[in-house]
Amino acid sequence: MSGTARTGTHRLTRGRRRTVWAAAGAAVIAGGFAVQQSLATTTSWPAATYYTGRAFDTCTAPSASAMKAWHTGFYGAAAVYVGGKNRGCTQANLTASWVKTVSAQGWKLIPLYVGAQPPCASGSNPEKMTSTTAASLGATDGADAVNKASALGMKAGSALYLDMEAYDITDSSCNTAVLTYVRAWQKAVHAKYYRTGMYGFSSSSAKAVATTTDRSNLPGNLWYAKWDKVNTTTTDWPFASTLWTGHHRGHQYMVNSKESRGGYTITVDRDAWDAPVAVVG
Repeated sequence: MSGTARTGTHRLTRGRRRTVWAAAGAAVIAGGFAVQQSLATTTSWPAATYYTGRAFDTCTAPSASAMKAWHTGFYGAAAVYVGGKNRGCTQANLTASWVKTVSAQGWKLIPLYVGAQPPCASGSNPEKMTSTTAASLGATDGADAVNKASALGMKAGSALYLDMEAYDITDSSCNTAVLTYVRAWQKAVHAKYYRTGMYGFSSSSAKAVATTTDRSNLPGNLWYAKWDKVNTTTTDWPFASTLWTGHHRGHQYMVNSKESRGGYTITVDRDAWDAPVAVVG
């Protein structure tokens, strides 16, 4: 994502970003996803809210007046950083009142949580997992993600997206730790009846989740970073065609786009979206 982290481009600083450049415990399978199918058969699960169209993400949530000016029809959803120790930008605007106001303006919101980062990731992060702590940190961070989203007025049934930055997925111990963390995070979020998703790079963190042979307890939605400037979640989908179908994909396709609308200039990343968002109102 753009700006500071979110841990670093999302989430990391812009300089760090340039460095990066050089479900319910069920199997994730073909079609509409076993995770989502299992939710549909559980009567206590609240309905999801879906959005299909263009979205943007930026490090700091814009003011309500900027959001109103930007609601021109080009974008219909915005990602916001709801929490995580690696969230890099202050969020003076991001309150329950702001969520209510911009939702009334017509925006859909995509909650993003910047939790612990891989043990082999370059650079320093306020929270990094280890092989020993991955499971416990994932559980703690998953519960925190729910608490942060709930405090903003994002209800059960919302999809929460875990931000996992780039790392060397050929480092087996590092990769195992990340997948352990992701599964623990997913289970903690699901336990509170929030849906799960993950943001990651098509060549690393998203690829790790998409290609692991153990398909249990993986996020039900995948938001992949592939900066090809193509507004699609299908034609450039980099993984098996049977995965995350049926409105469970997001694609970050352009970064650091400086755009002006209604007198407000914001640097954003562009996303093609076809997946669940926050449930508000």
